[in-house]
Parts: sequence; structure tokens; C-alpha cells
Amino acid sequence: MKDWMTKALYTLDETLAKPLLEQYEFPWEALPHIGAFIEKLGAGLSEEEYEARENHVWIARTAKVAPTAFIGSHVIIGKNAEIRHCAFIRANALVGEGAVVGNSTELKNVILFNGVQVPHYNYVGDSILGYKAHMGAGSITSNVKSDKTLTVVKTPEGEIPTGLKKFGAMLGDHVEVGCGTVLNPASVVGRESNIYPLSMVRGFVPPCSIYKKQGEVAKKH
Repeated sequence: MKDWMTKALYTLDETLAKPLLEQYEFPWEALPHIGAFIEKLGAGLSEEEYEARENHVWIARTAKVAPTAFIGSHVIIGKNAEIRHCAFIRANALVGEGAVVGNSTELKNVILFNGVQVPHYNYVGDSILGYKAHMGAGSITSNVKSDKTLTVVKTPEGEIPTGLKKFGAMLGDHVEVGCGTVLNPASVVGRESNIYPLSMVRGFVPPCSIYKKQGEVAKKH
């Protein structure tokens, strides 16, 4: 199994999006379908466990949502998640159990697995973050190329066309992204890898690696 494939990157039992993701060989193939999946999934959630709101929004009754947070449409916030002051959840966002969405963090068309933390000034768009992945303060996903052409995933075995104009990053389980990092369009980071602060990441980062800078990636011991 290739390290950039869905089942290599993610523990699918750690997200309500398992029925969606397990359909696709590559996780980014699910990006255009997140909104419709949330609408269908939300309609079947337990009323005892989730509060239904307008615009296809379902919030777990055990979740903590700051009154200053903005929640748009097609959103599920999982059990014991924490949505902090001035979080901006635009649309098409599945926030996993125990996840943290912090101050001034913006989400759009994303899946956050259980335990994900995006706690400080993050932008996460058109992306999927695996179990207990963490993005440091000010780190962001850049989801559109400057020339507006379609994205490709650059792997050691060649480029994989995605057919997508908007594609931020796929972060595997337990990935740690350092403060101030930019994950360029169609970045894929293998599970349990660490990204140094202030990095500019492009292409594929192997699992269990330490990304220091472009062209300097060390294997964890």
C-alpha cells in the first residue's frame, strides 16, 4: 500500500466520515463530496446526543462552543469538541470528537478526525487532518495554486493529477505541523511526521519523518 493512500494515512475508525473515505483510494477524492455527506449523516444522528440547528448543522450536546464562534452550513461538531472564541467555521466541516478549533481559526470543506487540534490562528481549507494531528499557531493550508491551474500530488513515483482546483493538505494520523508553516496546495504528509516551524511544504512527506526544509527530510529513529 502506498503511503499517500487513504488507508495508509488514516485510522478510519477515528472519524464519522469513515463511510465516505473508505470509498476512495486517495483521500482527496472525497473533498467534493463532504457537504453532501454531512447533510446525509447529520439527518441520522441521535437527537439525544446532537442538537440540530438551521442550515444542516448538528452540534454534540457535550461539545463546548463559544458564543462568539461562527458556524455556517453543513457542519457536524463531535462529542466533547471545543470550538473557541471567534472560530470561523464557514461550511462543509466535520469536526471530530475531542477536537479543538481555536481562536480565529477558519475551516472550510474539511474533515478533522477525532482529537485534531487547530487551536491558534489557523486556516484549514479543502483538507483532511488525521487522528490527533496538530497544527501549530499560525500554520495554514494554501488551497489554490497562484496560477489557478488544477492541483497534482507529487510523489516519489510521479505526479498524480487530482482534477481539483482547490486542495489544501492531507495530514496523516499524529502529524505535527510547526508554527508559521505553509502547507502548499496538494501537500500530503505521511502519518507520525513532524514539520519544522516556518516551513514551506510541497508535495509528499514520507511517514515517520522530520521535515526540516525542502530537500532535507530525515527519518525518525
